[in-house]
Amino acid sequence: MTRPLLLEKEIRIQGYDIDVLGIVSNIVYLRWFEDLRMHFLDNYYPFQELYADHMSPVLTDTQVKYHYPLTIHDETNGRVWLSNISKSRWECSFEIVTEKKIHTTGVQSGYFIDTQRMRPTRIPERFQELYDREMKD
Repeated sequence: MTRPLLLEKEIRIQGYDIDVLGIVSNIVYLRWFEDLRMHFLDNYYPFQELYADHMSPVLTDTQVKYHYPLTIHDETNGRVWLSNISKSRWECSFEIVTEKKIHTTGVQSGYFIDTQRMRPTRIPERFQELYDREMKD
């Protein structure tokens, strides 16, 4: 499977992420997806630069599949990559993993908005070029 622009980030499970049985709450994964998406932007097109260029990503859909529960004792990493891109839409895929298995997978999709006109705009050229380069290799 191709994973263009793949990034990995350690995820530290906090006390407020778990229930009384020590299992991570399902809603926490959505926050982790957001953290990973911001990590992705920080590496490839920081939000401050995007905003200075009068663009902002807009999230339209999040899908999550829970495969195995995580506990407070698990050492966890998150993975994010740009799984699909078109002239007007983007899609990021996610995995929340431990050393032994994939615990959760997900996909987020959306578009970019021109913050001056408050209308959808094309995918930034920087993302398109990075994605195209990764797909050629």
